[in-house]
Amino acid sequence: MPTAERPDPQAAYAGRYREREEDIRVQERTHRRVGDLRLAVAAAALAVVWLALFQQLVSIVWVTLPAAVFAALVVLHERLLRRLKTQRRAAAYYRSALDRLDGNWPGKGEDGGRYVDPAHLYAQDLDIFGKGSLFQLLSTARTHIGEDTLARWLMGPAPPGEALARQAAVEELRPSLDLREALAVVAEEARTGVDPVSLAAWGESQPLLESRLLRWSAAAFSVFGAAALAGGFTAFLAVLRLAPVPEQAAALLRDFFFAAYLAGLVFLYRVRRPLAAVIDAVEHAAHDLNLLAQVLLLLERESFHSPKLRELRASLDIAGAPPSRRIARLNRWMEWLDSRDNVFVRLAEPLLLYSLHLAFAVEDWRRASGTAVRRWLEATGEMEALCALASYAFEHPADPFPEFALEGGPRFEAEGLGHPLIPEQRVVRNDVALGGDLRMLVVSGSNMSGKSTLLRTIGVNTVLAQAGAPVRARRLRLSPLVAGASIRVVDSLQDGRSRFYAEIVRLRGILGATAGPIPVLFLLDEFLHGTNSHDRRVGAEAMARALVDRGAIGLITTHDLALAHIADALGAHARNVHFEDRLEDGVMKFDYVMRPGVVRKSNALELMRSVGLEI
Repeated sequence: MPTAERPDPQAAYAGRYREREEDIRVQERTHRRVGDLRLAVAAAALAVVWLALFQQLVSIVWVTLPAAVFAALVVLHERLLRRLKTQRRAAAYYRSALDRLDGNWPGKGEDGGRYVDPAHLYAQDLDIFGKGSLFQLLSTARTHIGEDTLARWLMGPAPPGEALARQAAVEELRPSLDLREALAVVAEEARTGVDPVSLAAWGESQPLLESRLLRWSAAAFSVFGAAALAGGFTAFLAVLRLAPVPEQAAALLRDFFFAAYLAGLVFLYRVRRPLAAVIDAVEHAAHDLNLLAQVLLLLERESFHSPKLRELRASLDIAGAPPSRRIARLNRWMEWLDSRDNVFVRLAEPLLLYSLHLAFAVEDWRRASGTAVRRWLEATGEMEALCALASYAFEHPADPFPEFALEGGPRFEAEGLGHPLIPEQRVVRNDVALGGDLRMLVVSGSNMSGKSTLLRTIGVNTVLAQAGAPVRARRLRLSPLVAGASIRVVDSLQDGRSRFYAEIVRLRGILGATAGPIPVLFLLDEFLHGTNSHDRRVGAEAMARALVDRGAIGLITTHDLALAHIADALGAHARNVHFEDRLEDGVMKFDYVMRPGVVRKSNALELMRSVGLEI
């Protein structure tokens, strides 16, 4: 809930949404009026032409007045349209923000599906990507590099120092609604097509056109070709008797034109390979740069106080033109390269060497700015990811930042822990404490009682905490942890793998992660339920003991009460907890509250009867 220092996000978003909607209505009225005025001025211009040419009542010179007014109205109209589009995007941004607060966000916006990796230790199990995922809730990035950065933060824990630095940055950005709105409306599309990996690699590679002789030869020939083009055009006008040029001079100009054209074709043929290499490389790497330039421009205008943000802002500083202007210049070269498909440009190419001069310009850009591209992209991605976390922090003012325990071994201590993907009005909170001697909770309970949700709640909050975001809890204190989950493993017909085989492969990955420097947080749902009861009992106890002996902490869930003995076998290192249910008027009821001890009943038969099966 909002505090005295932090505004109510619902009221803040709703107020700005109403303001943008009202501005849209005003702009639409003005837009229609200017459109009507343009028609009236165009009609006046036609009237002047008619009076001048057919009635000879006024001079045709008077048509310049309505023409000038019409041109001014065209410029004004374009500005109004751009402002109208900007306001519509701003309104859509706040509408999406209100949807997030209302719980209507699943399925809207980028879901990060391209980052799904079935081999990842927790991404699929904890709903990090996909429809209704953590990424879809968080991501407000406008560029691919911003989305890539946020996805990377969610797929691996940051060291505590980095996570704390992000926390300070998120806290500073939390109230910056104007900045986040500006980032949201910089372009029509939701994200740019810039491939950050290709663009950075291109910028860092060696230029391909280094010959000064070729550069000076191309410049000299272009002057020669421009003269030939002018001469050829003059000869053409002479043929049409539109230019007072003697026949002999016109013939010389024509011959000069064709000789220069042939020489230009030969010149282009000789440089075709390095020219094609330069153009192919830049066209593969540097496209759709306009949005990136606009995002950089917004960030260049900001000043910050937290060390993380100041460091990112400083990484954009460079002698000479700022990064936004440099990227915009490269974008302009790319647009001009695209114009090579114009038939007139193609015809003039052998005389003006249009593509070659653009290739030189691109290579000059890479020589001057290429090595800084990766730094600019990384700064842009981190700023967008931090703004995404700041939006989440602003929208959940009651969610605190976690504390990090750097001594005393692995631990996870949470009070009032809830799942961030469940609306606040429906979320049920529980206290969870692991650390010291207690390394494992064995969670028993019937179907649908909340066991899997508890695992996901712990896992998702761990991901948020180590990404630098607030968590859904009253308080959370944890040590650096590597999460590993086996919750949603499935069989595969294509790979010929059973559900049990898929599970043990995941368990092997989690056990392997314990060899790393950071302790593992394991979250194992329905532990080894894909095999017979004897093998399950023996294998589960051995696996649990191996995880504890290797310094891991975590939870296993089961509805097989025979596995509750694992807590007894591990002594002080493990404890039984459970979830309960009750049957009221033929309907199963769950309170999703975790209680100590082992569950004493099952609801399988009641559930089967509740759906009409005769049991």
